[in-house]
Amino acid sequence: MDLVSLNNNQRAAVEAVNNPILIFAGAGSGKTRVLAYKIAYLLDQGIVVPEDVLAVTFTNKAAAVMRERVTRLIKEKHVPLNIGTFHSICARILRNDIKHLGFTSDFAIYDAADQVALLKVVMADMGVPKNSIIPKTARNRISYYKNKLIAHDVAMKSARTIQDRTIVDIYKVYQKALKKNNALDFDDLLNYPLEIFENHPGILGKYRKKWKYILVDEYQDTNRAQFLLVKMLAEKHKQICVVGDDDQSIYGWRGADIRNILDFGKAFPNCEVFTLEENYRSTQQILTAATAVVENNEDRADKNLSAIHGEGENLGLIETHDEMEEADAVISALEKEIKINKRTFNDFAILYRTNAQSRALEDSFRRNGIPYKIVGGTRFYERKEVKNLLGYLRLIVNLKDTISLRRVINFPPRGIGLKTVDKCVLQATKDKKELFDVLNNPEPINIRGKQGESLVNFHNLIKKYNDLLTKINASELVRALVDETEILKYYKRQDTIEDQERYANVMEVLNSVDEFMERNPGSLLHDFLEEVSLLTDIDEWNEDENHVTMMTVHSAKGLEFPVVFVTGLEDGLFPLSGALSERNLMEEERRLFYVALTRAQQMVYLLYATERRRTGSDSWAGLVSRFVREIPEQFLENISFSSAMTRKVVRTRTGNLRMKVKRTVTTFDDFKVGDYVEHAIFGEGKILALSGSGENQRVGVVFKDGLKKKLIVKFAKLKKLA
Repeated sequence: MDLVSLNNNQRAAVEAVNNPILIFAGAGSGKTRVLAYKIAYLLDQGIVVPEDVLAVTFTNKAAAVMRERVTRLIKEKHVPLNIGTFHSICARILRNDIKHLGFTSDFAIYDAADQVALLKVVMADMGVPKNSIIPKTARNRISYYKNKLIAHDVAMKSARTIQDRTIVDIYKVYQKALKKNNALDFDDLLNYPLEIFENHPGILGKYRKKWKYILVDEYQDTNRAQFLLVKMLAEKHKQICVVGDDDQSIYGWRGADIRNILDFGKAFPNCEVFTLEENYRSTQQILTAATAVVENNEDRADKNLSAIHGEGENLGLIETHDEMEEADAVISALEKEIKINKRTFNDFAILYRTNAQSRALEDSFRRNGIPYKIVGGTRFYERKEVKNLLGYLRLIVNLKDTISLRRVINFPPRGIGLKTVDKCVLQATKDKKELFDVLNNPEPINIRGKQGESLVNFHNLIKKYNDLLTKINASELVRALVDETEILKYYKRQDTIEDQERYANVMEVLNSVDEFMERNPGSLLHDFLEEVSLLTDIDEWNEDENHVTMMTVHSAKGLEFPVVFVTGLEDGLFPLSGALSERNLMEEERRLFYVALTRAQQMVYLLYATERRRTGSDSWAGLVSRFVREIPEQFLENISFSSAMTRKVVRTRTGNLRMKVKRTVTTFDDFKVGDYVEHAIFGEGKILALSGSGENQRVGVVFKDGLKKKLIVKFAKLKKLA
């Protein structure tokens, strides 16, 4: 096959096939392209057939891109390649083999909200005092144990406080409750295949034989379980290729271990190492600035990125008074970019360290009528009305799923309250039955009349559709269920704007099932539920919609934009205060900053505030981030920005006093003396003088033929030349 479009390092990495391969791929160096070419090369050379390949990514979007590129390279429409995320590949293994752990193949996958709901039930049953431990805190700690593959008994040995020991006890009961519900959380999806492989060598041998060549994308983000999974599958044939960038390892807080990529040679001796250093995304100014910061880390492999797109402009540095002025500065710079460089809204990304920072930005964008989209807010499949419908579907697939049962038993309202459910739970425990099974006979529970009738009707409804699972198409089943439960009629009757939106969202779920079945003919309802359970924020991001994108830096991983704003660059916020005295945490914060800068293709703006409200109404004095100070001055351009504000004390409706801030004038210098510009009529020229600012800025320009003109920037539509 033709490899002429690859650079020398890319080509060498693609053609290396005899040993384990480690590819250090710097930001924007074409790692996805190399992986796609490598798969195509393996197939073209007859080294493997499509069924032999396992390619693992971290997002469904990345998996889809890789599949599409391989398909295009080998010029075949339908290739049976095993390409997917770690979670989806593990779910596939478990659907086949989880019976060895005492689960059935129709297990449910619980998301964070479901986990918290189950933990509330568990903690109540255990008699854990309310407010002594927050369920979300318990969930995070349990996830930490699972990410580190720490079993309950081992965790108990290291517990130091009463709260620690209580959480470990909750961990043990929670795992039993998951099994009783025939449910797994996201951590279980990764951990249970390891348990099966360790206890059933024959099953491990089956998958080793099945997947003869393994490729892993974003290897720097693998945790202990993912590392062991890859190692167990590949340690016999050693036909493995991993690609990643240690400088972009930013998920230590959820178990990712940078040593997995740095110590790859220890796990797979005699590996060949390739480094991709030609950057196809950013300018050299951006790369050099980002590298100057990340080079301060000790745990990293050396690499020297070079940009094929040339030097570019300095990074803009803007100091503002507070978070409100910071938001205004972003908008002024954005408007300048649109006006001078003819950009559109989807050219811009605004990045921040924490989700809470979006509030001031959103307020300012709404006031100015600028369209924006937040990545990482409430996702479509997490909206209440959508989760209610999915709860029905999950219960129909898995009758043991008590969390879904509790969610939908009184939706739409059918007169079954929480006390009634509690009575059913007690009866199920007494009779040693599943909760669902006692609903059909409410007499022993002393529930009669309409309530008893509602319980029986609900039981019969769910059982009816459970019986239909393999008899009718999933699309038909879901539409019939929505009709019979009158969910759409329920929202239509409410007749509010919010309920109209909920109605539309339920309709969208029906459409999504239809689309899934068209893409995956012959699939079952649990396949659809598995896909939506494993969706990430990035999978739902649409780069073609014309709006400004706002997100945390973590959410931006893998994306790129012409212009990037990095906000909140104060010590204590970015980097977070918790990292200031911990080397490993500081190095990860530094890598996160590196990721933020290298999302940009052409221009970066860095913003910080000298004062910021961080908790409620408390204000914190801001010191510019040490990461900004680590960038050599020659790569930064200080951009002066000020907004005139009038402040007055006003009394609220409740009688409280608060400060009302109103901005009356905004200034932002678009041009400076000496800039070269282009006018649609007069051609190229040089600015010799300017006065005013913002929309009222006037410039004096001398054009090539000696013509001198005074122009108002707002109307002149001057284009700034590099």
